[in-house]
Amino acid sequence: MIAGVTCDSNFKHLKKPMASKKFPTTVYAEMTPNPATMKFVVDRKLVSGLHQLDFHNVKEAMVCSPLAAELFNFPFVVGVFISGEIVSVTKDESLGWEMIVMQLREYIREWLVDNEFAVEEDKISELSELVGGIDQEGKSAVSIDKLIESENISPSEYDEQIGELLNEYVRPAVEQDGGAIDFVGFKDGVVYVQLRGACSGCPSSTETLKGGIETLLTSKIESVSEVVAIA
Repeated sequence: MIAGVTCDSNFKHLKKPMASKKFPTTVYAEMTPNPATMKFVVDRKLVSGLHQLDFHNVKEAMVCSPLAAELFNFPFVVGVFISGEIVSVTKDESLGWEMIVMQLREYIREWLVDNEFAVEEDKISELSELVGGIDQEGKSAVSIDKLIESENISPSEYDEQIGELLNEYVRPAVEQDGGAIDFVGFKDGVVYVQLRGACSGCPSSTETLKGGIETLLTSKIESVSEVVAIA
């Protein structure tokens, strides 16, 4: 515990607005391979379709996710990822999860009981105006565009097969860990992917890339020799 700070003090100042209609909600917490990220699983959809929203600060969150914006009011929260029924929260090192996870889970549950929508999906596209590149699925397009330009990556005959393999064998497992993986491109035997959510900055991400994803793709596609993750 930090001197002069209790875990309760991080929560007391956050007042949730009173709502007339309630939306009964169940939330449970799960650890992820990334020790800095906790996954909170909700019993209803928070965002539809393929949307996977990765917020790095309150300014980004305020564009389209009132829930994420509220979570950034906690001083220890440094990232929020929302996909399907999952909210992944990444914290700094000021507090251990044992001090905050139960209160944070209850705070998310109570917020969702009072609010029907965690994400305003009609505003997702507005993120591009703020951060200079967010596609319709909510993932950053800035670093992807820079890589494609610098490496002169163009569509290849293997793109569809690589995408199908990632979607069938990799994406479900990654999403279960509170993260996401995006196929960026293929050139000269190298498959470029982007890891987000709990997978971004995870100590075991290199092992996942080399021991799992790279092994899968090299065994299925002879032309693939390596998998590289971009930041």
